[in-house]
Amino acid sequence: MERKRRRFSIRIQFALIFITLMALTLFLCWLVNTLFLKEYYFGEKRQIIYNAYVSIRDAAEQDSYGTDAFTRKLEKICQTYNITICVTDVNSQIKYVSQNGGRQLEAKLYGYIFGVSDEKVQVLERGDDYWIQITGPGEGEFLEMYGRLTSGISFIMQTPMESIRESTRLANRFLAYVGVLGTLLGGIVIWMVSNRITRPITRLSYISERMVHLDFEAKYGAERHRESKVYDEIDMLGENINKLSASLEKSISDLKTANNELKRDIEKRVQIDEMRKEFLANVSHELKTPIALIQGYAEGLQEEINDDAQSRQFYCDVIVDEASKMNTMVKKLLTLNQLEFGNDVVNMERFDLVTLIRNYLQSAQILTQQQGITAHMADCGAVYVWADEFKTEEVFANYFTNAVNHCEGGKKIEISLQQEPGRVRVSVFNTGAPIPEESLSHIWEKFYKVDKARTREYGGSGVGLSIVKAIMESMNQEYGVENRGDGVVFWFTLETVQDERESAEW
Repeated sequence: MERKRRRFSIRIQFALIFITLMALTLFLCWLVNTLFLKEYYFGEKRQIIYNAYVSIRDAAEQDSYGTDAFTRKLEKICQTYNITICVTDVNSQIKYVSQNGGRQLEAKLYGYIFGVSDEKVQVLERGDDYWIQITGPGEGEFLEMYGRLTSGISFIMQTPMESIRESTRLANRFLAYVGVLGTLLGGIVIWMVSNRITRPITRLSYISERMVHLDFEAKYGAERHRESKVYDEIDMLGENINKLSASLEKSISDLKTANNELKRDIEKRVQIDEMRKEFLANVSHELKTPIALIQGYAEGLQEEINDDAQSRQFYCDVIVDEASKMNTMVKKLLTLNQLEFGNDVVNMERFDLVTLIRNYLQSAQILTQQQGITAHMADCGAVYVWADEFKTEEVFANYFTNAVNHCEGGKKIEISLQQEPGRVRVSVFNTGAPIPEESLSHIWEKFYKVDKARTREYGGSGVGLSIVKAIMESMNQEYGVENRGDGVVFWFTLETVQDERESAEW
């Protein structure tokens, strides 16, 4: 048994993937910053101090350390990089001291040069004329560089280690805030962008789902083209699905037509002989009475039984009326014969049943008004069915004509449609006398008449319901009749086009 898979929106997947990647990238940046920024910052400070040493050395070699340019250069280094500097000449006279505490370094410089300092140091690097070290414990640590050049110039520089740590903490904290805010804002932007990207894909999914239920009304393209003029692979896929939808609809229509023909062919051979015998017997019986009437009145005219013009006109009217009834009956018999012998192809197609019924009711409005009958059909949306449209209209016309001919009492005809699983049931109800129970099972037989006198009165041939039976069986659908308290209802069913949006009943 196939396990039912949980539906997970592609928009959510798309957004989650990109938000996760963005958050992971920001987290990795923060982690790298936390682990390596301090060391990188320390290395940069160390390089800055060394560059200041190079400037002092070059000035000593060029004997320019007493100039204003040298002073301005060191001032800029101190202010920019938070470095304290003290420089003395060969006579231990101060040649430069920074404003941010350089005087305090003079004693420390002498202690280092003459070896009388008791400062705890951690030597990092030792050159020919300089030392780089870390001094002081905990928060009082400094990165220092001191030395004595060959020209006799002595110098000392230091920068607090705590500033390095604080800068690292601030940078990490700021990156964390930016990361969280960037993830939130980026998530909102990605969610909006993902909706625009995944909307056509969702539309294609919806169209394919409707195609599974053999509903080919939904098409791709209109919404997408309104939103963008760009033609991409999704648009190409949408056009191909539209073409596939049209091809499937045509193939299913042809298949259903061929399937109905196959079913009819299987049953046709068995029924042909029996139908021929029954047809000849019924035709002989039904034609016997009108032929006898025509013959009798024609002979009366020939023998001039009545001399007055009014009587002769009456004889002629009877002959014409009976001939007209015979002509109508023969046409219906030919139609029925084609249906029962399978000579009339059932063309299965998809159409709106509600539109067909409303069009017929509009054309029959004059007939109902002449009879004083009120015909009503409840409002409902379109109902698409698979059937032969022409023959469906003929079935409904037979039901409606039958209802008009037998409408009594309140003079009302009600047409209703009821949706059932996979099909729709069409009912035609008319007020009037019920059909006797013993006749219910026979009214579909050719030439059967419940009330022969009344049937002859409105020109009925007893073939209409037989045509209904033949048409419905040719389309492999159901039909029937039921008595109700104040009238009779005839009904038939048709296969519907599956659509989850259709309501169960109107």
